[in-house]
Amino acid sequence: MKTTSKEDVRSHCAVNYGVEIFGDRWSLLIIRDIVFVGKKTYGEFLKSEEGIATNVLASRLAFLEEQGILSRAPSPDDRRKDFYTLTEKGLDLIPVVLNIVLWSAKHDS
Repeated sequence: MKTTSKEDVRSHCAVNYGVEIFGDRWSLLIIRDIVFVGKKTYGEFLKSEEGIATNVLASRLAFLEEQGILSRAPSPDDRRKDFYTLTEKGLDLIPVVLNIVLWSAKHDS
Protein backbone atom coordinates (compact mmCIF):
# COMPACT_ATOMS: atom_id res chain seq x y z
CA MET A 1 0.00 0.00 0.00
CA LYS A 2 1.28 3.46 -0.89
CA THR A 3 1.57 6.23 1.67
CA THR A 4 -0.80 9.08 0.93
CA SER A 5 0.76 12.52 0.81
CA LYS A 6 -0.84 15.91 0.36
CA GLU A 7 0.13 15.68 -3.33
CA ASP A 8 -1.89 12.43 -3.70
CA VAL A 9 -5.21 13.67 -2.31
CA ARG A 10 -8.01 14.87 -4.54
CA SER A 11 -8.03 18.38 -3.15
CA HIS A 12 -6.00 20.42 -0.72
CA CYS A 13 -8.98 21.09 1.52
CA ALA A 14 -8.07 20.23 5.13
CA VAL A 15 -11.36 18.37 5.66
CA ASN A 16 -10.75 16.25 2.55
CA TYR A 17 -7.21 15.40 3.65
CA GLY A 18 -8.45 14.25 7.06
CA VAL A 19 -11.26 12.18 5.57
CA GLU A 20 -8.90 10.47 3.13
CA ILE A 21 -6.44 9.57 5.90
CA PHE A 22 -8.63 8.58 8.88
CA GLY A 23 -12.22 9.30 7.93
CA ASP A 24 -13.54 5.89 6.98
CA ARG A 25 -15.65 3.94 9.43
CA TRP A 26 -13.15 1.16 10.08
CA SER A 27 -10.16 3.40 10.75
CA LEU A 28 -12.09 5.39 13.33
CA LEU A 29 -13.40 2.21 14.96
CA ILE A 30 -9.86 0.81 15.23
CA ILE A 31 -8.72 4.06 16.85
CA ARG A 32 -11.77 3.93 19.14
CA ASP A 33 -10.91 0.37 20.20
CA ILE A 34 -7.34 1.35 21.06
CA VAL A 35 -8.33 4.49 22.99
CA PHE A 36 -11.46 3.37 24.84
CA VAL A 37 -11.16 -0.42 25.05
CA GLY A 38 -7.39 -0.91 25.12
CA LYS A 39 -7.28 -3.34 22.21
CA LYS A 40 -3.82 -3.97 20.76
CA THR A 41 -3.89 -7.09 18.58
CA TYR A 42 -5.41 -8.11 15.28
CA GLY A 43 -7.50 -10.75 17.03
CA GLU A 44 -8.88 -8.23 19.51
CA PHE A 45 -9.88 -5.82 16.73
CA LEU A 46 -11.52 -8.70 14.86
CA LYS A 47 -13.83 -9.36 17.84
CA SER A 48 -15.38 -5.86 17.72
CA GLU A 49 -19.16 -5.98 17.55
CA GLU A 50 -19.26 -4.17 14.19
CA GLY A 51 -17.92 -7.32 12.50
CA ILE A 52 -15.05 -6.07 10.37
CA ALA A 53 -13.94 -8.53 7.66
CA THR A 54 -10.43 -9.94 8.06
CA ASN A 55 -9.21 -8.53 4.74
CA VAL A 56 -10.58 -5.07 5.56
CA LEU A 57 -8.99 -5.13 9.01
CA ALA A 58 -5.60 -6.14 7.61
CA SER A 59 -5.84 -3.41 4.98
CA ARG A 60 -6.85 -0.68 7.45
CA LEU A 61 -4.16 -1.62 9.98
CA ALA A 62 -1.51 -1.54 7.23
CA PHE A 63 -2.80 1.79 5.90
CA LEU A 64 -2.89 3.42 9.35
CA GLU A 65 0.63 2.18 10.00
CA GLU A 66 1.84 3.55 6.66
CA GLN A 67 0.23 6.90 7.46
CA GLY A 68 2.12 7.08 10.74
CA ILE A 69 -1.04 6.84 12.87
CA LEU A 70 -0.30 3.37 14.27
CA SER A 71 2.93 1.61 15.08
CA ARG A 72 3.30 -2.15 15.17
CA ALA A 73 5.68 -4.17 17.33
CA PRO A 74 5.89 -7.85 18.26
CA SER A 75 4.24 -8.83 21.53
CA PRO A 76 6.88 -9.39 24.21
CA ASP A 77 4.95 -12.47 25.41
CA ASP A 78 4.04 -14.05 22.07
CA ARG A 79 6.27 -13.12 19.13
CA ARG A 80 3.58 -14.44 16.73
CA LYS A 81 1.30 -11.54 17.72
CA ASP A 82 1.83 -7.89 16.93
CA PHE A 83 0.76 -5.03 19.19
CA TYR A 84 -0.66 -1.91 17.54
CA THR A 85 -0.37 1.39 19.37
CA LEU A 86 -1.06 5.00 18.47
CA THR A 87 1.89 7.12 17.43
CA GLU A 88 2.12 10.79 18.34
CA LYS A 89 0.19 11.54 15.14
CA GLY A 90 -2.42 8.98 16.20
CA LEU A 91 -2.65 10.37 19.72
CA ASP A 92 -3.49 13.74 18.16
CA LEU A 93 -6.72 12.10 16.89
CA ILE A 94 -8.05 11.43 20.41
CA PRO A 95 -9.79 14.84 20.69
CA VAL A 96 -11.36 14.25 17.25
CA VAL A 97 -12.74 10.87 18.35
CA LEU A 98 -13.96 12.35 21.64
CA ASN A 99 -15.80 15.10 19.78
CA ILE A 100 -17.43 12.52 17.51
CA VAL A 101 -18.58 10.64 20.63
CA LEU A 102 -20.01 13.82 22.16
CA TRP A 103 -21.74 14.84 18.94
CA SER A 104 -23.17 11.33 18.47
CA ALA A 105 -24.44 11.16 22.07
CA LYS A 106 -26.20 14.49 21.59
CA HIS A 107 -27.79 13.73 18.23
CA ASP A 108 -28.35 9.95 18.18
CA SER A 109 -32.01 9.52 18.99
